[in-house]
Amino acid sequence: MFFAIVYIIATLAANYTATWFVHFPFFGQVSVATFIFGITFTARDRVHNALGHKNVYVMIAVAAVLNVIVTVLGGVEWRIVVASLIAIILAETADTEIYQHFINNTWGMRVLKSNSVSVPLDSLLFNLIAFAGLFSNEELASIIFGEIVFKGLVSAVTALRPLDYLRSKSPR
Repeated sequence: MFFAIVYIIATLAANYTATWFVHFPFFGQVSVATFIFGITFTARDRVHNALGHKNVYVMIAVAAVLNVIVTVLGGVEWRIVVASLIAIILAETADTEIYQHFINNTWGMRVLKSNSVSVPLDSLLFNLIAFAGLFSNEELASIIFGEIVFKGLVSAVTALRPLDYLRSKSPR
C-alpha cells in the first residue's frame, strides 16, 4: 500500500511541476516533473509485486481520477493533465503487461524490461501532447531525450533493493 500512495502522490506532484524546466548541459531542458515521475515506474512495479496485476490498474485509475480532481480545482493546466492521462494509461499499461509477461524473471530483469518500454513511451506521449506547438522541434526533441535519460536513471535508482540484498546475506 505504501508504494501505491507514493505512486499517486508522485503523479500529482509531477503534473504540478510539469512546466518547470531546468537546463542541463548536453541534455537541454528537463522538467522538474521528470525527476518525480521517474519514481512512478518502479513504484508501479513494487505495487505489482505486493498487490498483484489487477490492483495496479486500480491504483492507476485512482491516480487518474485524483489528477482530474486537482485540475478541476485549478491546480494544473488541462493540457498537462490530458497529456498525463493519455501517457499514463498507455505507458503504464505497457509497463504492467510487460512486467506481468516476465513475472518469472528476477526483480531486476522485470523492472529493466518493463521500464525500457514504458519510460520512452511515456516521455514521447506526454511531451508531444503537452508541448507540441509550444516548443520548437529541436527543443521538444531535447526535452524528450533528457526525460528518457533522467526518468530511466531515477527509475533504476528506485529499483535498487539494498535492504533485500542485505537481508538475503544475513544469517538466519
